[in-house]
Amino acid sequence: MSTPIRCESLSKRFRRVIAVDGLNLQVPEGSMYALVGPNGAGKTTLIKCLLNLIHPSSGRAWVLETESRRIAGRDLTRIGYVSENQEMPGWMTLEYLLGYLKPFYPGWDDELAQRLVTDMDLPKRRPLRQFSRGMKMKAALVCSLAYRPRLIVLDEPFGGLDPLVRDEFIQGLLELASEATVFVSSHDLAEVESFASHVGFLDAGRMQLSEEIGTLTGRFREIEITFGGAPVLPPNWPQSWLRPQTSSAVVRFVESRFDEGRTPLDVARVFPDAAAVSITAMSLREIFLAIARARRAAAA
Repeated sequence: MSTPIRCESLSKRFRRVIAVDGLNLQVPEGSMYALVGPNGAGKTTLIKCLLNLIHPSSGRAWVLETESRRIAGRDLTRIGYVSENQEMPGWMTLEYLLGYLKPFYPGWDDELAQRLVTDMDLPKRRPLRQFSRGMKMKAALVCSLAYRPRLIVLDEPFGGLDPLVRDEFIQGLLELASEATVFVSSHDLAEVESFASHVGFLDAGRMQLSEEIGTLTGRFREIEITFGGAPVLPPNWPQSWLRPQTSSAVVRFVESRFDEGRTPLDVARVFPDAAAVSITAMSLREIFLAIARARRAAAA
């Protein structure tokens, strides 16, 4: 099985600013991979390196088995790309734009394009300058899916979209998910959790983790321990227990290597005088907040 996106020690520096720092990444074929992280984490810079819009300062990347620095022309007919700041010719209608793009893409599918236009409730004969932001994003997605690309790259596509438009956008994306690999950058964790199969967390240009969402959410739990009196933290705190917090009779922390059989035994061993133990599953947003806060506390 091929790897649609692969990076080895990829870095991009803008003078003194390191936007991407020694990044290693493999995106599985057929996955819906969400690259998440705060604004300024390096997500857009990474995507521009991958698509040969800018060159990396060091390291290498491959997209659909072509080195990123060589991507051009025919390679782009296999890649669909939608960015947050997508520019479209305002004087064109959507119908005109689709007709204009068709000759550039050997795999163009008129029937699929028309179905997506209908499903997304887009007007074909209205000038694009009269489209709302949400309509423009949906139109850009139609243009990027109509030629059935092998790889779909979306850079912060959900910003400023209302819930209905987001749902229509995602449904259009899922239309071809079985035929392509999807790579989407976002800081909207709740949104990507609804459709992504894999997730990578980028912070300050460095990849903090990259794995299947099911595996990630399966190994993180919030644990709350109640005592009869004031708790005392042990001197040898397990490394996988993140962000310990104490109050008058409670200790809370995040277990990053949860195991249904082992973790309760570890808690009982470390806190033999616990009165009650509560173990709660965590959302993707809660997991990344815990990772980010633990990382920053360690660096302080």
